[in-house]
Amino acid sequence: MSLDTATVRRVASLARLHVDDAEVAKLQAELNGILGWIEQLQAVNTDGVEPMSGGAVTSGAMRLREDVITDGGIPEKVLANAPDREGEYFGVPKVVE
Repeated sequence: MSLDTATVRRVASLARLHVDDAEVAKLQAELNGILGWIEQLQAVNTDGVEPMSGGAVTSGAMRLREDVITDGGIPEKVLANAPDREGEYFGVPKVVE
């Protein structure tokens, strides 16, 4: 399958893209290349191959962790490398415009 310039302009219009006349030939070559790859993929024999999806790749259910805070209560460790601090908080310069 090969796209002509009129089809490239129509696709660009449907995608709400402004394409200059100079860009049409480049875009036509890129789209024809993509369609060539799709034709190659369609030629691959996939008989007997089970479809895969994100959940079907792993056999078991995903394990979920509990939604708990794990880094609280250690402000000294958290602020050990802070350039400036005010009590148990990071110190930042005041920005007013």
